[in-house]
Amino acid sequence: MSILDNIRLNKAEKFKRNYERYREIHYLLNLYGSDIINSDNFRMTKAHIQHGNVTVNEHCMHVAIYSLILNNALGLNCSTEDLIRGALLHDYFLYDWHDKEYLSQRKRLHGFRHPMIALKNADKEYDLTDIQRDIIKKHMWPMLIVPPTCREAWVVTVADKYCSSLETIGVHKGHGKRITAAH
Repeated sequence: MSILDNIRLNKAEKFKRNYERYREIHYLLNLYGSDIINSDNFRMTKAHIQHGNVTVNEHCMHVAIYSLILNNALGLNCSTEDLIRGALLHDYFLYDWHDKEYLSQRKRLHGFRHPMIALKNADKEYDLTDIQRDIIKKHMWPMLIVPPTCREAWVVTVADKYCSSLETIGVHKGHGKRITAAH
């Protein structure tokens, strides 16, 4: 076998591994989160920007995907269902936090308040487990001083920080409108 044949074989094997991982992740997202992903309120999050030009919907999907990857890579044996559902709902606040005219004075502290708003909204629509509640309520640690109390919440918290960073600096690009700084 020539060097070129070996390179082609390695590329083909890598492509196949990545494709299988992609299929497995999307199978799990649909298995455990299809009711959330297909709900009217979750679809509505496509209209709101989270970071850069990434919508809240895209951000939550990124966090769910990276939570699965992180859990698998570290062998943490987290509950896949809780991980996915908590990640999808962690930013389920259902408003545009960039719209200062719309937001009341109380909601202007979005970074501090949105976990409880997301939890309240999610609790209205879904039967949440204690682990899912912990994920939603504590994903903003260390900004909020009470740390997560379960592995799943730690994984989502780390995935959220990672995805937020990539989205803010433009590595992950979204399909929403571009947010520009006011001059």
